Amino acid sequence: MAFKSILTILTDPAAAASQIEGAIALARREDAHLDVLCIGVDRTQTGYYYAGATAILTQEAYNQAKEEASAAEAAVRARLDREDIRWAVDTAVAQIGALGGPVAMLARFSDLVVLGKPYGKAGGAAAEAILEAALFEGHAPVLVLPEGFSGAEFGKRIVLAWNQSDEALMAARAALPLLKAAKEVDITIIDPPAHGPERSDPGGMLSQYLARHGVQAEVSVLAKTLPRTSEVIQRHTRDENADLVVMGAYGHSRFREAILGGATRNMLEMAEVPVFLAHCAAGARRPGSGPPPPLRHRRAAAVRPPDPRP
Repeated sequence: MAFKSILTILTDPAAAASQIEGAIALARREDAHLDVLCIGVDRTQTGYYYAGATAILTQEAYNQAKEEASAAEAAVRARLDREDIRWAVDTAVAQIGALGGPVAMLARFSDLVVLGKPYGKAGGAAAEAILEAALFEGHAPVLVLPEGFSGAEFGKRIVLAWNQSDEALMAARAALPLLKAAKEVDITIIDPPAHGPERSDPGGMLSQYLARHGVQAEVSVLAKTLPRTSEVIQRHTRDENADLVVMGAYGHSRFREAILGGATRNMLEMAEVPVFLAHCAAGARRPGSGPPPPLRHRRAAAVRPPDPRP
C-alpha cells in the first residue's frame, strides 16, 4: 500500500501555512493526489441568547463562516496554482460539534490525513475536533506536523512506539510506506510486562513482521525513568536523532485523556517532530482485547412441554 490520496483540513490558511507546505511536499514525494478541505467554523451556541435573537445571530454567524471558508479556499488555490501536483480544494461550513460530518466524509476515502498540531498557538477547539473526527469517524491515519515544520525531509529515522496494543499494531500497519522508506526504524518498548505474551522476546514478532516487508528494525527496551511515557518517548527520539514518531492513538478514552492526560495528548502537546497516529476501530479489535459487544438477542426461557398423559 502507498499513500496515493492525501487530505489536509484547515480553518485558517495563515495559521496553517506550514501544514499546507508539509502536505504539498508529502504529496509530491509520494506522487499522491492532495485534497484540501477549507472549513468555515460557525461558533454559534444556540440557547445562549434571548428569545428572538437566535435566528438572526445564527444566520449572521453562518454567513461569516461561509466568507471565511471562501477566503481560505481562494488563498489555498492561489498557493496550489504554483504547484505541479494533482490537487483539489473544497469548502464546508459547520459548527464545532458537527465537524465530524464533512471531515469524516473525506477522511474515510483518504490514505492519510495531514494536520497541524492541535495544541499550542495554532491549535484550538476546532483543530482538536478535526483531529478526533479524522481518527474516530474517518478511520484514517493522521500525520500531525509540529509548529514551523516545512518540507518532506522526515521519516529517515523513525521511532515506532510499541506496547502490544491494537492501536499500536494499527499504526505500524498504516505507516508501512514510511517504515519501508526509512533508513532506520527503532521499535521502542517501555517497561514491557513481565508476564505479557512477548515477555521472552519483546517486539520480536513485530520486528519479524516488518522484516518481511523489507523494513530493517531494531528493538529498544527502555525503563520508565520519567513520570510520563510520552516523556520517555520524546527523550529517546532526541537521543536517536529521529525525525518521526509512529504510535497508536487514544488507547484510553478521549474523555479520560482530556481530563487526566495520556500518552497521545501529551505527545501532541509537546511534539517536536511529526507524529503518525492511528486508532483501532472497535470492530477491528482482537477477540478479547476490548469490552464485549452489547447483547442483542436473549435466549428465550425454556418452556417444558405439556405432559401428554391424561
